[in-house]
Amino acid sequence: MRKLIMALDQGTTSSRCILFDKSGNICSMAQKEFTQYYPRPGWVEHNPKEIWSSQLAVAAESMAMIGAGADQVAAIGITNQRETTILWDRNTGEPVYNAVVWQCRRTSDMIEELKKDGFHQIIRQKTGLIPDAYFSATKIAWILEHVPGARERANAGELMFGTVDTWLMWNLTKGEVHATDYTNASRTMLFDIHRLCWDREILARFDIPEAILPKVYPSGYLFGYTSASVLGGRIPIAGAAGDQQAALFGQCCFEQGEVKNTYGTGCFLLMNTGKEAICSDSGLLTTVAAGTSKTPAYALEGSVFVAGAGIQWLRDSMGLLSNAAQSQKYCEKVEDTAGMYIVPAFAGMGAPYWNQYARGTVVGLTRGCAKEHFIRATLEAIAYQTADVLQAMERDSGIHLKSLKVDGGASANDFLMQFQADIVDTQVQRPRCIETTALGAAYLAGLAVGYWKDQEEIKVNWQMGKCFESAMEAGRREALLKGWKRAVRCALAWAKDEDGVSS
Repeated sequence: MRKLIMALDQGTTSSRCILFDKSGNICSMAQKEFTQYYPRPGWVEHNPKEIWSSQLAVAAESMAMIGAGADQVAAIGITNQRETTILWDRNTGEPVYNAVVWQCRRTSDMIEELKKDGFHQIIRQKTGLIPDAYFSATKIAWILEHVPGARERANAGELMFGTVDTWLMWNLTKGEVHATDYTNASRTMLFDIHRLCWDREILARFDIPEAILPKVYPSGYLFGYTSASVLGGRIPIAGAAGDQQAALFGQCCFEQGEVKNTYGTGCFLLMNTGKEAICSDSGLLTTVAAGTSKTPAYALEGSVFVAGAGIQWLRDSMGLLSNAAQSQKYCEKVEDTAGMYIVPAFAGMGAPYWNQYARGTVVGLTRGCAKEHFIRATLEAIAYQTADVLQAMERDSGIHLKSLKVDGGASANDFLMQFQADIVDTQVQRPRCIETTALGAAYLAGLAVGYWKDQEEIKVNWQMGKCFESAMEAGRREALLKGWKRAVRCALAWAKDEDGVSS
């Protein structure tokens, strides 16, 4: 009987389940979208119960598609949207509030308060993160402060906190396991990435009781077993990693200096820096890379908030596309953007700028600008933002980029990948299987239970789908990048009032 590895891929807009075989081939896949809630401008929430029910549904569906029973699943690996925050009752399992999503900006004012007395420097030093509303800490504090009775219940030990991986594990095991991994913990803004533990000084600052936090283990680790009533048997849960670290692992970026970019809702670039936790001078984050060892590797990360979300905006809000795949055809109809740039700072700008008040900007418009130019400028912005982050990574690490491995939905767009290669003057490598996030979770789980022997066996599975070589003349590249920098300055200027003070 052929054994398979199950990857639960819980993303920002949908839950998926993929069953992989030993060669890393997809045997079945199921996906289900779930509801997005926007209670106020800048606020984003999910229903935790819908996250769980959608994930359970696709797990059962993917097994049913190929007639696989629980005894054929060697292990489960979980990968998830990071930073999204859930608090629930320890006894009943009822969430006390909706999941506060990583994109949510409701706690921006809390971040500003940290800077007044220099506490942001302590957070930077211990967690590797630049304080931002993006991370879990202020989201937990907000729930405890604003949900009636939540703080009292938390102090009494009645509540539990988890990122989405923890929530799924707790439900899969019917409350037996309250745990997370190093990668997800490192995104909470509460975890000391050097000592590998929750930091009591930071917890005290946010008034968060340590008792609500999960236990923390390596990404490849036997966390526990599913309850037999959930998927028809006791299946080992042996892998967990935040989606971007899972993709780095799935791309087999095991060596220092190897870089991947995932083109999803946002863009997330990670560079493996080995055993060294490099503190960035360029606005990048220092984070823990996924692995199976208690002594982890580290990574530099740069986050671009709007990538695929920009294409969705063109389709759903602007009505310029009927489907995302059309964008390539429109981009190829014109030679350039007619001098126009779009900076899609819909929710501020991430690395290396970290300005939460910047807003989307269109510059260089002329009467000759058409729909095609507008679409092309939006896609080019994804590549420009990636170039900004890669430049910062090279500067911080001292490592010159030889190639860029890519994955995620928008990496299927050949126009975007070619423009990316041109603008960073580097080879872009797209693997045959671009489901590297789920594959990384599968690899971590499989290694933990001996399904795969070691990383060398996994490397054999990585196969090139298409390679894009830089073909742009250097002078044109420099001119385009100079124009992009000007456009970014306009977006950042919008964040200041007429007296030059950030609004």
